[in-house]
Amino acid sequence: MKSFTLPSIPQRARVPLMLALALAMALLPRALNSYWLDVFVSIGLGTLLSLSLNVILGQAGIFNMGHAAFYAVGAYVTAILNTRYGIPVLWLIPVAGAAAGLFALVVARPIIHLRGDYLLVVTIGIVEIVRIALTNDLWGLTGGANGIFGIARPELFGIRIRKGIQFYYLIWGAVGLTVLLFACLNRSRFGRALSCIKEDDVAAEGCGINVAAYKLAAFVLGAFWAGMAGTLFAAKMTIISPGSFTFWDSVLLFAAVILGGGSQAGVILGAFLVYGLPEIFRDFAGARMLVFGLALMIMMVIRPQGILPPGARRYDVRGFLARRAAGGDVLPQGASRPGQDGGAAGCAGTGKSSRKGR
Repeated sequence: MKSFTLPSIPQRARVPLMLALALAMALLPRALNSYWLDVFVSIGLGTLLSLSLNVILGQAGIFNMGHAAFYAVGAYVTAILNTRYGIPVLWLIPVAGAAAGLFALVVARPIIHLRGDYLLVVTIGIVEIVRIALTNDLWGLTGGANGIFGIARPELFGIRIRKGIQFYYLIWGAVGLTVLLFACLNRSRFGRALSCIKEDDVAAEGCGINVAAYKLAAFVLGAFWAGMAGTLFAAKMTIISPGSFTFWDSVLLFAAVILGGGSQAGVILGAFLVYGLPEIFRDFAGARMLVFGLALMIMMVIRPQGILPPGARRYDVRGFLARRAAGGDVLPQGASRPGQDGGAAGCAGTGKSSRKGR
């Protein structure tokens, strides 16, 4: 197997390329039937959630397998306030985000110091606790296993959004806005600090970064965005139940981010594969998830750093196999281990003064 290199896109060509992609997505509904339009709406919601998880997992390196819990909080806050008090759905987008962010602050503050699989297990517990609480009709508000019915459709500029094509533009418009905002975040001091923490949190703290505070902020920000996505989901479905927010939903989001490699473009492509590939193989019925799982396994063996990791353009299959056979280093080309120069460079980019580590 030979290596091949992804083509480098010149800086001046990136904006026209993004505009071309946006135009293609805007014209795509004309080529879709009602079924595939609904599939692309689901992919859009998955992309929105994957981008929100990417702030936590892809940028800060926090293993969160319970992201569906914050999605559920946002959706249920929207459903309760809309059905009981008649508050318009779109007004509830920031409210649902704030509720999910506050919940994340409460549950993450005691556990944010945990690392790796310990934190992973705790976040799995969070999503299961939320699901059980919703099923048991928490405070008589959640409707138990039957959920909440009769959620109103959103209205925008006096137009009631009810058709699939209208939800397509609403949700993919939200994805485009999210990409722009998170791109600015990545270039900020906050984004550079998260990259440094992901590379080596000990070195980051030695550079003067408050690691716990930045991790908590990333966790809350990702949950806030997931809560807002929950509002769009509730408005699209008009009915929600605990079965819509399971551990499996968190697994799919986790897979999309890991598969994408942590960059925004990679995460979007990962979401397309995770949420779109099973639909492409829908004619194979029960075997489609087997094919999907095998594809993910092969991808993780050949490309363990993800499809489009930040700054990486090279698929070195031959080098990977050679290093594997020799029992040597199998790190992606150009990557650095924690504690090497990569971590120090990331810290320097945050603009913090250096001091001795613990």
